[in-house]
Amino acid sequence: MSELLLDAQNLVKRYGSVEALRGASFQARAGEVTALIGDNGAGKSTLVKCLSGAEQPTSGKILLDGTEAHLDSPTTARRMGIETVYQDLAVAPELDPAANLFLGREIHRKGILGKLGMLDKAEMRRQAVEEFQRLGVTLQSTDVPIGSLSGGQRQSVAVARSVVWASKVVFMDEPTAALGVVQRERVLDVIKKVRDKGIAVVLISHNMPEVLSVADRIEVLRLGKRVARFEGDGTKLEDLVAAMTGALVQEEAA
Repeated sequence: MSELLLDAQNLVKRYGSVEALRGASFQARAGEVTALIGDNGAGKSTLVKCLSGAEQPTSGKILLDGTEAHLDSPTTARRMGIETVYQDLAVAPELDPAANLFLGREIHRKGILGKLGMLDKAEMRRQAVEEFQRLGVTLQSTDVPIGSLSGGQRQSVAVARSVVWASKVVFMDEPTAALGVVQRERVLDVIKKVRDKGIAVVLISHNMPEVLSVADRIEVLRLGKRVARFEGDGTKLEDLVAAMTGALVQEEAA
């Protein structure tokens, strides 16, 4: 069994009188794709926010590499090796792919020019091309604004940006939403390459066939709590639907 990197235990999150998480648990392992699924309102978004530092749980524990982690902000989470690819991509459409890859982590020129804030665009572009090639990301051009690229290419750049900087866990929120068949397959191929780097990939998706095609493990949330866990191999679509609707509850999933 792969190394357990992320272990969330009995997370509770309250917003006033509303309890979005009711003792939710979740695990992600190195070199695996773990899918997090559930119907609307199941608590997926809240759980991901807690695990990526955007929100803090009311109670419960989050362990990273076996040590309790206090993720008080997304910056803290990133410093600990956790990156997130959001559904809206959060890319800068007017910048080229290299600039997006290094967004917030720009390389400055050496010497006095660097102290004056001058960027080493050539070095950023060189490293970006290397990373894109390593991940199998094919772009029509690395010199044009990312907003002019196809949806699949923009998504691949967003995924690559998180992968380059993540050392432990990458959360991917609906990474193939609104993509065509060919574009979707390209993004899924990138996800598999990320997994093969030994990073724990967490895939949040409503696309059940896609989940079954790429996930090594599947965890199901319902009404703010984990109700079922499945291995990717051998699991059927009807098993997932039954767990999501409440027709199937595994006692050991809590």
